[in-house]
Amino acid sequence: MKIKIAAITDVGKDRENNEDAFIICPDLGKQEWDKNLTSSYVPVSEYGSIAIVADGMGGANAGEVASAIATQTVKDTFTKETVNNCIKNGLIDELLQKAVKKADEAIAKRMWEDPSTAGMGTTIVICWVINDTAHIAWCGDSRCYLYHPVKGLKPLTKDHSYVQELIDKGEITEEESFAHPDSNIITRGLGDEIPDSTPEVVSQPLTPNDLLLLCSDGLSGYCPNKAIENVLSSHYTDIEACRDQLLKLALDAGGYDNICIALASLIGDTQDKPAILSWGQKFMIRIKNLLKFQ
Repeated sequence: MKIKIAAITDVGKDRENNEDAFIICPDLGKQEWDKNLTSSYVPVSEYGSIAIVADGMGGANAGEVASAIATQTVKDTFTKETVNNCIKNGLIDELLQKAVKKADEAIAKRMWEDPSTAGMGTTIVICWVINDTAHIAWCGDSRCYLYHPVKGLKPLTKDHSYVQELIDKGEITEEESFAHPDSNIITRGLGDEIPDSTPEVVSQPLTPNDLLLLCSDGLSGYCPNKAIENVLSSHYTDIEACRDQLLKLALDAGGYDNICIALASLIGDTQDKPAILSWGQKFMIRIKNLLKFQ
């Protein structure tokens, strides 16, 4: 398959500084990091492609420092040699877990060296695409979604948060979580005053025309999944437009928090761009998918 990545971050309307951060690398074999957009679709190499989003916490206590340390540490961990060794030996999940652990340790080290940063922390979500599979690791409430023009939107992560625990217990609905006064409390994350920094790791098979979305809660915390899906459905063939419209969606919802968005579009080896499916094509694919489970 081939991949194209686009990312953006914005301070929002209600904050003075941006504590969100992202970093991407379309080909870990070439180690070309930091760009916010790949100019064209490129083959997914044997080393894979990666995108990382981190949402810093701590306000005056350097949340932006924590998210920057986290993304930089993951970058430093995913060297060409390390990636090659882990893929060959089937240690993909282990490398993702190691990267998050090292990021947590680097943040702790910085706080020890610089007491002015005490209390800082960050969430993190990492998506590593290898061949036709996405490997996702996350800690906190930054999310990863999978979108397909026929199958729709599928969350690949579940928030490590207090309100998610309430949803799981049936005490509140997902709709009620948006207005819950404790919606900012996370149960896992990197840094100080967060009880658990253990990441969860999942894998997701990919098909041509899939779109992966990573985001901070500046988007997902204010915009329901259906609203996000509507934007993806309208713009999935152009991820730059999709990225910009998702940002607009978050800002129009109030822009109360920093916003970070990373998109990865997948197409087949013989495609030049995502397929535009007619209503009839979508209907036939839905029928075929239904028949598979009968």
